[in-house]
Amino acid sequence: MKKSILVLGLAALFLTSCGDKKKEEIKKDVETTIETVVEEVKTETVAVDNLALGEKLFMEKTCSTCHNPEMKIIGPSIKDMNKIYAEKNGDMVKFLKGEAEAIVDTDPGQVAIMKANLDGFVKDMSDEELAALATYMKSVK
Repeated sequence: MKKSILVLGLAALFLTSCGDKKKEEIKKDVETTIETVVEEVKTETVAVDNLALGEKLFMEKTCSTCHNPEMKIIGPSIKDMNKIYAEKNGDMVKFLKGEAEAIVDTDPGQVAIMKANLDGFVKDMSDEELAALATYMKSVK
């Protein structure tokens, strides 16, 4: 009889302690999931803000004077630029900084005009602003 009570007591203690562990594991899983979701929301918010900043800069810096999303005006369309940068694995930010050669329109006369424009429009932009501008341009599908 004493052994039965002892066995039942140990079984109850074991089952109770396992339940607490399981609850703690579930709590940790929920906390981890919440943290992951919060980080994803923050990342999406930054991406949206970055995209909006890029679009604003594209208009303010008069990039839209020469570049249209759909068709060539003076310079190539944004879609054409995106296609060529993707095909050639180009870095748009490096180009905007003057650290990479032109890969879309390589005509020497056009490149000279482009470099003069870039020197006037983007030379004072921060790395963050240049990245936002590239993000906006890459978003044009």
